[in-house]
Formats: sequence, structure tokens, C-alpha cells
Amino acid sequence: MSNSFSRSSFGSSRRGRALQRKPVGARRKAISALLVAALFAAITIGFFWPGVASYDSIVQYRQVLSGRFDDWHPPAMARLWALFHDLGWRSHAPMFVLQASLYWIGLALFAGALARRGRAIAALVVLLFGLWPPILGWQIAVLKDGQMTGALMAAVGIACWWRMDDRRLPVWAAGLVLVLLGYATLVRFNAAFATVPLAFGLLGGWRWDRPLFQAVLVVVSTAAVLAILTPVNQRLLGAAPSGVERSLPLFDLAGIAHRAGPGAVPQVPARLWRRAETRGCLTPILWDPIGDAQACGYILDTLQRAAPGTKLRSVWLEAIATHPIAYATHRIAHWNSEMRLWMPTTMPGTGPLARSEPNRLGLSSPTKRIDGFQKLGYTLATSPAGAPILWLAIALGVLFCTWPARDGTGGVAVTLALSALCNEAAFGLVGVASDYRYHCWAMLASGLAVLAATGTRAAPQRVVLAVLGVAVVAVIVSVARWMLPPALPPL
Repeated sequence: MSNSFSRSSFGSSRRGRALQRKPVGARRKAISALLVAALFAAITIGFFWPGVASYDSIVQYRQVLSGRFDDWHPPAMARLWALFHDLGWRSHAPMFVLQASLYWIGLALFAGALARRGRAIAALVVLLFGLWPPILGWQIAVLKDGQMTGALMAAVGIACWWRMDDRRLPVWAAGLVLVLLGYATLVRFNAAFATVPLAFGLLGGWRWDRPLFQAVLVVVSTAAVLAILTPVNQRLLGAAPSGVERSLPLFDLAGIAHRAGPGAVPQVPARLWRRAETRGCLTPILWDPIGDAQACGYILDTLQRAAPGTKLRSVWLEAIATHPIAYATHRIAHWNSEMRLWMPTTMPGTGPLARSEPNRLGLSSPTKRIDGFQKLGYTLATSPAGAPILWLAIALGVLFCTWPARDGTGGVAVTLALSALCNEAAFGLVGVASDYRYHCWAMLASGLAVLAATGTRAAPQRVVLAVLGVAVVAVIVSVARWMLPPALPPL
């Protein structure tokens, strides 16, 4: 008995010393991850300085200079930009620094949390994933998409510093996460589909184990957030109405007329619909041709006269109810182009930008040294590996393998996967363009969900099925890239 007790005491003592050593090693690994991320952040800002100003950036900076804002471009972003401008930093550089810094802060904390749990390899992969050219290449463009991705990544990183260990966030950290999620929601209309699941999963600590109740609550909350965005933008942030809310009905009406015939939308004479067909105005890829005043503006003008103000919504809903098959076909075709499932290699709006839009406002471009990186970003984005649908399949696989969550890392994995899924599924209903930048957050969230899930216990059969599902999607995407001719931009 004495010997047994001695062996037991020795074993307990040895385990105790191991437990004492582990936190020290874990802290070192976490600090190492933070330092590497800080280095990557400095390299990103220095290499891509001062960021890229796109056409949308130029339009928004004009609003900053004039002090007059509208709700076509997010007034929350414009107001923040104006604050930097008033402080004397008069270019797009401060917004570039902000979104790049938030991006790497989030990745640093996410990787640090993994490293602290002894998952150093996963932490390293997180940081390397942050360098993935299709995502980082777009993150340097001063756009609402980059602001949204940076804010969401920072919110996730801060929350996961505690949630990975299944701990509650301190009040100050929860408040900071809420601010970042709120800002991300304000800079993109459809961001609520991604931010609401994040709020419940990260702040509420949901295990996602009551699917019906939780799904209803997420849907209701998302609808409530969407309902208050316009009042917040126009009344609280002082943005003038721009008619941006008309783009979705116009796009859908054009799609219905294209598939069900001109008579499906009688508010526009059949001869004008036929002219629009011949000029390439009616395309599922993006709504821009319909909104182009020179090429196809007669469609928009005619609809505005026939259905002014809120009447357009009634016309839209009536057309959907009368021609549900045409509407569904139109939406599926658009979602296919957004997700780049059965689509050719060459698609408009794919490659990350290397130069700022020509302007006289002093918004300059990075040097030519970034050209190679951006070209690599375009090559990868147009490849099967860069298809948003592939990353959506990965998120589905993570959800299939880890739901319901049993611990902190499992909860993080499920939350990120749901954020990506809800964000991408929403484009099936509200998407009006197929730009690649819209999917950066979903792809980033899907990749991080995989890395968080590596520490969970998943049934081998589920893992095999998930991998097979992703492989099937990869094969379909690859065949499409090989068979289909390049997609030409519409007139």
C-alpha cells in the first residue's frame, strides 16, 4: 500500500509539474503567433502602401470632401473616413491601414488562441492562410468589403481568445466585439446574414444544439437588423436616399422578363424589352447594364415612370407571384454566377486590383512591385481552388462533422461555418452582382472553421463523407473551367 501510494504521489507530482510547464509553453507559442502576425501586418501595410482606391472609393471620397453623403455607399464608412480627413490624414491610406490592421489583429488573436491550446501547426496555418492572395489581394482595396472583412476578423479574433477555451468574454471585450459587428453590418447591406450568427455564437456561446428554435431566432433577428438599416443610415447617419433599394427589384424584373417573356413585366413595352435583349442588358451575371443610363437606361426610366416610389415593390412582388418559375430560374442562374459553380474561368470582377482608379483627388496607387502578387491572386481566384462554391462546400463539411458543438473550439467552428453559409446563401435572394470581393469573408470564415475544427472529435464516417462532398464540387468546378468559353462582360 505504501509503494502504491508513493507511485500515485509520484505520478500526481509529475502531472502537476507538466501542468505547470504547459501554460508557460502555451503562452510562448501564443506570443510567437502574435509576433508573426504583427510582422505580416507590417509587411502588408508597407508592401501595399497606400492601398488601392477603386471607382467606389473615389465616389465615396468625393462625399467625404463635400460633406454630403448618400446611402448607396455606406455612410458609416464615409463618416469614419471623414473623421480621419478632419484629423489631417487626407487620402485613402488611413482606411487601408484600418482594414489591414483589423484583419491581422483578428488573425493574430485567432492563431494565438489555437497556439495557447497546443495547436501550433494550426496556428501557423491560420497566419499563412491570411496571406492567401485572392483574399489578401482584395483586402488592400479600400472598399466596404475590405472594411467588413477586417471588422469581422477582428471581432472573431477577440471573441475567440476566450471562446476557444469555453470562457465568457469580459464585458469590455464583448462591447468591442459588438461595436465591430455593428460596423461590419453597417458597411454592407447583406452583412447581417453573416454578423447575426456570429453574434449569437461568439457572444451568446451557443452550442447550436436546438436547430429549429435557433434558426427561427437567427432569421427573425436578421430581418429586424435589415429593417433598421435604412432608418439608421438616413436618419442617424444623415445619408440622403439614393434609390439603392430599387436595384434588387429592377434586376429581378429584368430577369423575369428575360425568362418569361416581355409580357411578364407589362410596365415596360415589349419592344423595349426586346431591344434590351439584343443589347445584352438582361444578364444574370450582374445588374450593371440595367443601371447604365447610356446603354440600357430606358428600361430603368420606363419602370420609374410606370412604378414610381414604393409602387415598384408591388410590381416586383406581383411579377414574382405570377411567374415563380421564371423568378426561381433567374435567381438560381445568378447564384451560380456568384458562386462560380458551372461558370468559365474568366469572369468580370474577379481579379484583385493593382492600381487605383484614375482621379484628381490625390488618391494614389501602390508601386508596381505588387503586380506579381495581384496577378497570382487573379490566377488563384479563377482556378477551382478559388471558387466560392468550393469554400461553401468546405463550410458545409465542417458543419456536418462538428455539429452540434461539444466544446469551445467546436462552437467556434460551427459558428464560423454558419456565418459563411448564411452569407453565401443570402446571395441567392438578394444578390445583384457577381464580384469576387463579396465572398472574401465567407471564404476566410470557411478556412478558419476548418482549422478550429481540427481540435474536435468527429466521426470518421462523417469526415469521409464531407471530403467526398468537397471533392465532387471541386470536380464539377474543374470540368466547367475546362469546358466553358470565357464569359464576356455585357455591353
